Amino acid sequence: MPGSIAMNSLLEILKPDCVKAPLASSDKKGAIFELCDVLAGTGRITDAQALKDAVWTREQTRTTGIGHGLAIPHGKCAGVANLAMAIGRPPTPVEFAAIDGKPVRLIILLASPPDRTSDHIQALARVSRLMMMEDVREKIYASTTGQEIYDLLSMHDQRV
Repeated sequence: MPGSIAMNSLLEILKPDCVKAPLASSDKKGAIFELCDVLAGTGRITDAQALKDAVWTREQTRTTGIGHGLAIPHGKCAGVANLAMAIGRPPTPVEFAAIDGKPVRLIILLASPPDRTSDHIQALARVSRLMMMEDVREKIYASTTGQEIYDLLSMHDQRV
């Protein structure tokens, strides 16, 4: 597929300055919007409001709280030239209407261009596989800084 990337590593779409721990927001919508602003502030997207609208609209149709304390809100919109990811650890667990009924301890936001469905799905699957590893997940939840989270992902990304 033209323009498609081979998803060999999450680090292709995640930069250290896009990982924030702790987030300032302690609620679902605030945390999602804060992560959209992180991507805009680092120049990874050009239209934060369009991404906020896309992600929040998607979130209203079905929760992205996938269980085990993890949520992966995501959206596709213009203003996103390339797949981009931001990660945030809320100061306290956030109610997310997760499928297991438990609050969320880590939020991974995925932003995609409208025409990159395959890459979007690949990235979601890679994040899910990595975060289903209990040892990795618990180390990330125990992290106190964005850099610690980034370093852990960097260290374990090739396992998936």
